[in-house]
Amino acid sequence: MFTGIVTAVGRIAGSEPCGGDRRLTIECDALSWDGFVAGESIAVNGVCLTATGFHGQCFEADVSNETLAVTTLGRLPPGSAVNLEPALALGARLGGHLVSGHVDGIGTVRECRHDARARRLAIEVPPSLGRYIAGKGSVCVDGVSLTVNEVSGDVFGVAIIPHTLDATIIGGYRTGTAVNIEVDVMARHLERLLEHGSGEGMSRDFLKAHGYGN
Repeated sequence: MFTGIVTAVGRIAGSEPCGGDRRLTIECDALSWDGFVAGESIAVNGVCLTATGFHGQCFEADVSNETLAVTTLGRLPPGSAVNLEPALALGARLGGHLVSGHVDGIGTVRECRHDARARRLAIEVPPSLGRYIAGKGSVCVDGVSLTVNEVSGDVFGVAIIPHTLDATIIGGYRTGTAVNIEVDVMARHLERLLEHGSGEGMSRDFLKAHGYGN
C-alpha cells in the first residue's frame, strides 16, 4: 500500500524490451536505496512495481504487458521524470489516502491554468472511471493523492498547491498530458456492496447524500 505522498522525483534511465514485455531502470539521486532488496514495492507514477535489483542510485523493475496497456509507463522515453514512493511502512504516518498502486486507467489533462500561486487542472477520464470520482473525494493522479474540487461528466477538477508543483512532476503538466488514474478503492467496494444487496441500510440516494456519488 501507498499514501499518494510522493517521496522524490526520479527519471527513467532505461526502458528496454525484455522477453516480450519491458524492463525499466529508474534513477533517483534524492533517495538512498540502502537496506532495500529485490522484491521491494515502489510506486512509479502511481504504478506499484516490484524492484528486481538495486545498483548505485538505480533500481530495475519488470513491467508486464497488462500494466503497459493500462498505464502510461510504456509511453515514457528514457529521461522522463517520474514520481516515486516506496511502499508504506506499518505504523508510518498516513498523509494522503490509502492507495494500492493498481492504476485503473489513463486520464488526459484538458485544462491547465494558474490560480494565484496554485494551478487548476481539469482532467478527463474514461466513462468507466468517471462514476467513481466525486466532489471532495480522493483520487490518485500519477501517484499523487489529490482532493477532487468538482466533477462535470467525466471531467474532474483539482487545485495543485505550490509545494506539490515543486515536489512532483505535476508542475510539468500541459494540456494533453496523459496521466495514470487510480480511483478511491472505497468507491469500488461500495458499488460492489450495492450490486449484491449486501449494504444493509445503504442506497444510492444515501451514498450521494454523504458525498459518495454525483
